[in-house]
Amino acid sequence: MGDKLKIAQPWLTLICRLVLGGVLIAAGVLKIGNLQKSAMAVRAYELLPISLANFLGYSLPWVEIGIGLLLVTGALVRFAGLVGAITMLAFIIAISQAWARGLSIDCGCFGGGGTIDPSQTKYLSEIIRDIGLMALGIYLYFYPKGRFGIEK
Repeated sequence: MGDKLKIAQPWLTLICRLVLGGVLIAAGVLKIGNLQKSAMAVRAYELLPISLANFLGYSLPWVEIGIGLLLVTGALVRFAGLVGAITMLAFIIAISQAWARGLSIDCGCFGGGGTIDPSQTKYLSEIIRDIGLMALGIYLYFYPKGRFGIEK
């Protein structure tokens, strides 16, 4: 790694931690207030049995907040980055299959969710956003040491 890259890497790690962590915390907090709607959003993808979709809808916001807090504080960054990246990959797959199957749903990523008018779907932008967030998680897996984190 070049000298400039060695200097920039801890700051890039900090930025990646704060962006991915902040997005996960925001997504979880926006769902916590209405866990029934979160479960409905997961059911709308029509991928899982209802009981499993409900469980995921009720638990996912808490997982998002937990992973986000680990990232923002700089604790267990490699683990949190990997889980964040895997979570984003799962979202990409879920959104892609909904799009491919012609479902007209809101992703439910930041609350909301469920059936919407086909003209209101935003699948491509949601997938692009989640690819970017997944890339941040992958970066954090490989470069977990950054500025202002609990881990040194």
